[in-house]
Amino acid sequence: MILQEILKNVKPLCIIGDAEVDVTGVNIDSRRIENGHLFVAIKGTQVDGHRFIGKAIEQGARAVLCEDLPQERTAGVTYVQVESTEDAVGKVATLFYGDPSRRLKLVGVTGTNGKTTVATLLFHLFRKFGHRCGLLSTVCNYIEDEAIPADHTTPDAIALNDLLHRMVEAHCEYVFMECSSHAIAQKRIGGLAFAGGIFTNLTRDHLDYHKTFENYRNAKKAFFDQLPRQAFAIVNADDKNGQVMVQNTRATVKTYSLRTMADFRAKILECHFEGMYLEVNGAEVGVQFIGKFNVSNLLAVYGTAVMLGKQSADILLLMSTLHSVSGRLQPIASPDGFTAIVDYAHTPDALANVLSAIHEVLDGKGRVITVCGAGGNRDKGKRPLMAQEALRQSDRVVITSDNPRFEDPQAIIADMLAGLSAQQMKKVLTITDRREAIRAACMMAQRGDVVLVAGKGHEDYQEVQGVKHHFDDREEIERCFAPASPT
Repeated sequence: MILQEILKNVKPLCIIGDAEVDVTGVNIDSRRIENGHLFVAIKGTQVDGHRFIGKAIEQGARAVLCEDLPQERTAGVTYVQVESTEDAVGKVATLFYGDPSRRLKLVGVTGTNGKTTVATLLFHLFRKFGHRCGLLSTVCNYIEDEAIPADHTTPDAIALNDLLHRMVEAHCEYVFMECSSHAIAQKRIGGLAFAGGIFTNLTRDHLDYHKTFENYRNAKKAFFDQLPRQAFAIVNADDKNGQVMVQNTRATVKTYSLRTMADFRAKILECHFEGMYLEVNGAEVGVQFIGKFNVSNLLAVYGTAVMLGKQSADILLLMSTLHSVSGRLQPIASPDGFTAIVDYAHTPDALANVLSAIHEVLDGKGRVITVCGAGGNRDKGKRPLMAQEALRQSDRVVITSDNPRFEDPQAIIADMLAGLSAQQMKKVLTITDRREAIRAACMMAQRGDVVLVAGKGHEDYQEVQGVKHHFDDREEIERCFAPASPT
């Protein structure tokens, strides 16, 4: 594709060299540059891509998109200077890959909790309707049945458009996509055309990156600010930030709620560990989920399907066949009569929601033993909040290691315990080894109890000092349940 065509939606400050050069690929990673590529130098949060312009040219780059022109320039290479490469890269990638989002019905899901569940359930629901679909999520990306590993909640703009292009080639009609606050702030979704957007909820998270809650909220809001007039925006009316999200949107706004008047409403009629009976907009339906937060998630799914033209009765019928997402409130029955539950809850609010859901089912008839930790090199402010929330709704709490990354696990645990009273500490065990922490919790459990193992959910690794070691909470629980080998 000709460079001049790729630059059609950006405003270059200057172009040095031939703008009619043929570009065979676009990349932000100099290691992936091949002959004829356009290299986009982005000033990232960790590394400045401008440092690798020379390396990209050695690899075969024919053009460079940058903010700062290098003092030494290579003959035969075209240099394009723009005010912000972060802003330009999405627009460039969109054009290079043939503007794929405009050939799909793309729905974005944003919020602190529930993004993966809502996007994944929509993917499965619309496939049950007979449509070819794509999914972009934290757990895994899918093009119909083809699984593509996910490194980030939302890929970079080039990888994202490449995936969307592949979805178009696979004749997908609908794509459901998680939109993280990082991706919105870093313009990774710039240039995409969304048919609709969903807001789940907003609680404290990612303040290590955004610094303030207002910055975090505004990143989410920017997604709705950019929706076109023909799109829809569905927001959770039970979250006080719901109306903030859509106060400047041009899209058609719809609301969902368990507590107040809304376009899409639900209430719980019965609740068991196997599922719930709900009333949704006046109709009854059985679902294979538990917890009020999952009712909110299902309402977001229901409302989106309505806005995409599906009939209420058909939606509810197919919704009753859906299962929970891997690692989200996933129960494992013990042969000793208690239940272990694996969940991804890694924020105070998510942990509170999961524990509330467990108590709704237990109804005071069993104890709750919670295993949780906090990730390293992330928002330290939420660590004591995690411990306090676990203690508030648990009979015993085992504080352990999550993904310590480059931090000392003991220091993370100390941060979680900071501020707990001597009385509260009587309910707490600290076991740094996560395997042993899970084993200890299972050994404490009796018939009718619930052991919640929170924080990692679908993840099958522990990240320590930059290395990912295999570790799966579900496997560890099942190992605890297995009969001891004869000696």
